[in-house]
Amino acid sequence: VNKEGGATPTEEMNGAGNLMDFLDEPFPDVGTYEDFHTIDWLREKSRDTDRHRKITSKSKESIWELIKSLLDAWSGWVVMLLIGLLSGTLAGVIDLAVDWMTDLKEGVCLSAFWYSHEQCCWTSNETTFDDRDKCPQWQKWAELMTGHTEGAGVYVLNYFLYILWALLFSFLAVSLVRVFAPYACGSGIPEIKTILSGFIIRGYLGKWTLLIKTVTLVLAVSSGLSLGKEGPLVHVACCCGNLFCSLFSKYSKNEGKRREVLSAAAAAGVSVAFGAPIGGVLFSLEEVSYYFPLKTLWRSFFAALVAAFTLRSINPFGNSRLVLFYVEYHTPWYMAELVPFILLGVFGGLWGTLFIRANIAWCRRRKTTQLGKYPVLEVIAVTGITAVLAYPNPYTRRSTSELISELFNDCGSLESSQLCDYINNPNMSRPVDDIPDRPAGPGVYNALWQLALALIFKIVITIFTFGMKIPSGLFIPSMAVGAIAGRIVGIAVEQMAYHHHDWIIFKNWCRPGADCVTPGLYAMVGAAACLGGVTRMTVSLVVIMFELTGGLEYIVPLMAAAVTSKWVADAFGKEGIYESHIQLNGYPYLDVRDEFTHRTLATDVMRPRRNDPPLAVLTQDTTTVEDVETLIKDTDYNGFPVVVSRESERLIGFVQRRDLTLAIKNARQKQDGVVSSSVVYFTEDAPQLPASNPQPLKLRRILNLSPFTVTDHTPMETVVDIFRKLGLRQCLVTRSGRLLGIITKKDVLRHMAQMMNQDPESIMFN
Repeated sequence: VNKEGGATPTEEMNGAGNLMDFLDEPFPDVGTYEDFHTIDWLREKSRDTDRHRKITSKSKESIWELIKSLLDAWSGWVVMLLIGLLSGTLAGVIDLAVDWMTDLKEGVCLSAFWYSHEQCCWTSNETTFDDRDKCPQWQKWAELMTGHTEGAGVYVLNYFLYILWALLFSFLAVSLVRVFAPYACGSGIPEIKTILSGFIIRGYLGKWTLLIKTVTLVLAVSSGLSLGKEGPLVHVACCCGNLFCSLFSKYSKNEGKRREVLSAAAAAGVSVAFGAPIGGVLFSLEEVSYYFPLKTLWRSFFAALVAAFTLRSINPFGNSRLVLFYVEYHTPWYMAELVPFILLGVFGGLWGTLFIRANIAWCRRRKTTQLGKYPVLEVIAVTGITAVLAYPNPYTRRSTSELISELFNDCGSLESSQLCDYINNPNMSRPVDDIPDRPAGPGVYNALWQLALALIFKIVITIFTFGMKIPSGLFIPSMAVGAIAGRIVGIAVEQMAYHHHDWIIFKNWCRPGADCVTPGLYAMVGAAACLGGVTRMTVSLVVIMFELTGGLEYIVPLMAAAVTSKWVADAFGKEGIYESHIQLNGYPYLDVRDEFTHRTLATDVMRPRRNDPPLAVLTQDTTTVEDVETLIKDTDYNGFPVVVSRESERLIGFVQRRDLTLAIKNARQKQDGVVSSSVVYFTEDAPQLPASNPQPLKLRRILNLSPFTVTDHTPMETVVDIFRKLGLRQCLVTRSGRLLGIITKKDVLRHMAQMMNQDPESIMFN
């Protein structure tokens, strides 16, 4: 680059001159973006390449510069390490707090009030194996107040206090979100997907959001509402990622690089949510990330590993395992069982479709009617209804994670659950761990009734819970719906096999006296099917499920159910719940998976249209400072094309509105002689002006000499592809070098919405 800040002719040819000038950063904030704007991936990428080139060339000068370049190269791994440590710690703390506060609704530990029910009875000497959940140190509230343990009055008092605690927790959660961090509500995954696709939502990943989301997540889950902490943990981890990005200029100054870190942070979030590090990396790749280079894959892997390791060190579940639902099944599965597994897949797909349609309809109502004005009342009403209906049924009273854990469990000889109340045949001699099929006892039939009621309750209440103004995840409620349905099917198949083992389908694999059907496995398959139906995950879902449960040999049933549920759900609509919420909120998200099959051309989409005023442009050496300022004041475009002259309209480059504003402001402060009538020029040499004219202002360094252009006859499917794969903000339309118009990302999205007969005005942001 020569002294005057212009570019040498060779760089001119490459169109890199403007980017080399960017590096000298003549004034702060050039190349940054406004809130609710889209970033330009190409520009971010070339800025990073230039920064890298500069560091590499400097590193040969001295030892200190070499050390700096090594630190720069390692900063990515350092950020990953920090993200893993912080998100793992936060997840462990959240798990412990949720455990304690969920039990607080029912009673308190007298020996140490900060113990949960389970911890309280672990330390007790009076606990017998049969009554391991009963111990004198743990007292229910009514027992503490009245001294009685049985009776109608005691039940009513416990019921009342349970509802009171639930209302208190949810009121605290919604109030904190409203007052301190409005962005902390919801699951956060739709917004994270939008941010990773190159959109800017300032404050969404800020420190306040992180703090409030962590606190309110504990309160929301403890209040017994039908929601999980898994989705919001992805948001929490991304907030951690954003926090550590600000420590390194490599990431804080480059939005494109920052998104690579956030992709890896999302992987760490799923890793700690489920204790599934590999599932987390695949989830980030399949579900949230937009741009996922190989380097990000390794870094995500490392971040997920550190996060899982940190969580394992905290050991929140006290079972030395990472996961809540660890199961050990000893029986193989049989080919004939694929039929019920596929049926569970169909159920999952139908439930996914029902849930997405009903939830989106309800959220749309909330947005467009009076309902949306009273978020606190809504949360309290839903919590009240949930608590009143949940308490009488033992399966809905406890936390959803515990319910899933019990449904996944196999009935061993030591299980005290009602689901394991089978009738034992005393004459049979058998080793302890090999329990043969037995007829179901009254407890099992009783449990089936309660489970059927719990299923209906969960299906209905989750529709109204997801999308309220509190942190709410969707993984756990969806899994609960599937696990309940699966366990019911599993028990039905098991009893059929027991009573009709001479039928031709059971004959080969169900000998009397052998264990041949595992109801817990059906619950696991059902959970995967329902989660797949709602989110449309496939690969990452199966990996998360077998990492979650440790059931490696059941990959085929899980795959069969996941694929079936995706097919069934896709038959009714292509979008998963997150894409639907992105659409509902009008975020500018170009989905990679959408097909564009319409035969339209760039000229049909570009602006200005036929009756519009002509395009707002700047000329290369005849515009004055006053003209530029008037243009900026009168329009709200994000940038302006620069042409040779109004007559020829030959395109030179593109200049961003924000850079123009900053440059002129800066020039008026720092450069003498710049007044309103000064000429702004974008060429290499100053134009020939009369001596009486004020000093001209050279703005070549903020001009992008290589804007992306297409011709007016480019098919729209190519344009959509270019926008998708290169992450463009805008693209100029030319014919034989003459500028005709401009297409922005918003225009592309509007056009796609129009082609699908949707409302194009629903796309709100720039």
